[in-house]
Amino acid sequence: MSIPNEALKKLVQEIEARAITSQQQINIAKAQITTKQRDIRMMQLTSKELSELSSETKVYEGVGKMFVNVPIGAVNKRLTRESAEATAEISNLDKKLHYHETTLKNSQEHFNQIIKSGGRA
Repeated sequence: MSIPNEALKKLVQEIEARAITSQQQINIAKAQITTKQRDIRMMQLTSKELSELSSETKVYEGVGKMFVNVPIGAVNKRLTRESAEATAEISNLDKKLHYHETTLKNSQEHFNQIIKSGGRA
């Protein structure tokens, strides 16, 4: 039994749209993961630099257009917290990336099955 041309065309368009969307989401997730990894590396480097300073050293953080004196311990706590949050976000992005890679793979397999079957069901 053969699938009507209109239904086959609609099915191929849906599969193609799903594949394109998944590919776009894969690229977005990879870019976000790269950004988060860079942020984590910057936080680690900042924390390393702060650990080499004496405890009496004045440290300032930018708040809007001004700078505020902040204890080194508070800065280290903030860096540790933000680093942990970024690591959790990377984990979530990895799951999202895996989902979209699987969706893309499945879409490609379905498209190949349709091509091989020649439109027959």
